[in-house]
Amino acid sequence: MASFSLRFLLSFLSVLYVTVLSESGTTSKPDKFVLPVHQDDKTNLYVADIYKRTPPLQIPFVVDLNGRSLWVTCEENYFSSTYRAPRCHSTQCARADAHDCHSCSSKARPGCHNNTCGLVSVNPVTGLTSMGELAQDVLSIHSTPGSNLGPLVKIPQFLFTCAPSVLLQTVLPGNVQGVVGLGHSPISLSTQLASYFGFAGFAPTFTLCLSTNGVIFFGGGPYYMHPGIDISRPLSYTPLIISPQGEYYIEVKSIKINNNDIPINATLLLVDRQGLGGTKLSTVNPYTILQHSIFKSVTEFFTKELSGIPPVNPVEPFGVCFNSKSINKGSRVGSSIPDIDLVLHDQHVVWRISGSNSVVEAAPGVSCLAFVDGGLDTRASIVIGAYQMENNLLQFDLARSRLGFISSLLFFRTSCNNFNFTAVP
Repeated sequence: MASFSLRFLLSFLSVLYVTVLSESGTTSKPDKFVLPVHQDDKTNLYVADIYKRTPPLQIPFVVDLNGRSLWVTCEENYFSSTYRAPRCHSTQCARADAHDCHSCSSKARPGCHNNTCGLVSVNPVTGLTSMGELAQDVLSIHSTPGSNLGPLVKIPQFLFTCAPSVLLQTVLPGNVQGVVGLGHSPISLSTQLASYFGFAGFAPTFTLCLSTNGVIFFGGGPYYMHPGIDISRPLSYTPLIISPQGEYYIEVKSIKINNNDIPINATLLLVDRQGLGGTKLSTVNPYTILQHSIFKSVTEFFTKELSGIPPVNPVEPFGVCFNSKSINKGSRVGSSIPDIDLVLHDQHVVWRISGSNSVVEAAPGVSCLAFVDGGLDTRASIVIGAYQMENNLLQFDLARSRLGFISSLLFFRTSCNNFNFTAVP
């Protein structure tokens, strides 16, 4: 999987030199970028507003950590003077791993040309797929000094897919026009940023900080949150595993609750050559999904640790719930609720899930353990969902194949809501 990134990077850098013209008229080389994200109230999905086209237009996209590309619907109201559809078998098609030729019987428009490249797009929530047209157009993103917003920076020939509107089903937020993928693939947003700006000292790294109004950083730290805290230090690190599908996995060796080991079939925690088993990270699953036997062990032990608090009827999709009045979180991080520890590649490296990330108010007066039973036939044995990532810092260091993380910024008296999105004066 690593070889494609190197080939793709070299092919871009051999023909492309990018500089940034700031508002003052001076030329600079950006090494960090920032993208605001917010959580949709109805679906709990995360949405990023990204500038595309000429003239630039802010377009909302669902954030898919494992998505292979950026796709957008082009059937209506796609107006841009810089839109291009690369010809079939072109260099752009080869970079996108798009080897099928695309044709369209309707009047020529963005997303509908003959003898172009066909590329499959995926709705990450429903799994629905559809063939679309590989395209290129301007994408703009804010640079950042680590705090505040810097100038908008243009990528003039950003590769993406024009997908049919059938992919925008009701399970996605009503205003979104597509999905932005951050996966380990040739034309994901993270890969293309690294390819365009790698010459300027840009680190092939991106960092998630999810919350109601969170942020994604591209490039290395430092990253500052109010009141001036560098949240990129200190980080713990664990190896980042890339599946054959370009998805992000980590190695979980065991699970502990209140420092007690939970009985788990250890073979479920391993990833095989087909990408089955193991622990995947996902932004499109709102809550962590556990294979049935793991779910049973975790919920039984968690309930035992809260034996003094009587359970109430569960609220879907959860299996264990309690009367909210009986649970005293005690602090911003829910210190009176049993800690759930994911023990990683080394017994001293632990991703701690505290009460603020393990228990959710699922209905008025009802608090539930925010884990979901995935059944017996799950592709990944554990899928760490967005709720468990909230106000955690997750740095995907692709050059070193490692995940840097801070279990909860709440311990540092800040949160992922606290990035200053005002522009630099």
